[in-house]
Amino acid sequence: MDEIIKVMLVDDQHLLRMGFRLILEGEADIHVVGEAADGVEALAQAQSLRPDVILMDVRMPNMDGIEATERIAKQFPDTKIIILTTFDLDEYAFSGLQAGASAFLLKDVAPEDLVSAVRLVASGDAVVAPRVTARLLETYVRGAGQASAAAPPQRDPLLDDLTPREQEVLRALAEGLSNAEIAHRFFLSEATVKTHVRRILTKLHLRDRVQAVVYAYETGLVIPSQGLDF
Repeated sequence: MDEIIKVMLVDDQHLLRMGFRLILEGEADIHVVGEAADGVEALAQAQSLRPDVILMDVRMPNMDGIEATERIAKQFPDTKIIILTTFDLDEYAFSGLQAGASAFLLKDVAPEDLVSAVRLVASGDAVVAPRVTARLLETYVRGAGQASAAAPPQRDPLLDDLTPREQEVLRALAEGLSNAEIAHRFFLSEATVKTHVRRILTKLHLRDRVQAVVYAYETGLVIPSQGLDF
């Protein structure tokens, strides 16, 4: 039997938490270990329950999901967080990714996509809807770039620690490509791509693939003005 994925639900809407619980607990390899109605409760429960994956709303009383995500990501780096949002280009989703979330989902996500997302994020090998994630980053980083055109991002010296191939893989990650698509582009095996991704994350001190995408945009490795075809 597959290892059980421990999930925590954080949302101030009880009905939404109940619906997600019913969907997730219908799967043999997923167990909902706790629920919270705001960020303060989420932080406390994350400490005691140590879930593998947290589904995190952003607009909540007492402590919002962005602050809770940032605190949990720093204190419990093995816990993956999926931001729940209403619109796929929501500024809160982008803030959540910056704070340390691994992915985001729309609240009206189809049941099968919710289950798939939890498994993918728990595995650490993929992100949810990578092209949507990349489009979100493209939108908000371009906006930030226009607001600070006089001060373009400076190249991070850590990039010099990456091999040329690792820099190519990082750029491909920033495009939203999956491991399989990167392997096809560079004529590599998926296992080799996974090794490159792990080394990139280690060398750049990043938690996961989404953080690598954020890093690529924020350090200027990928220039939003070049435009990506989504």
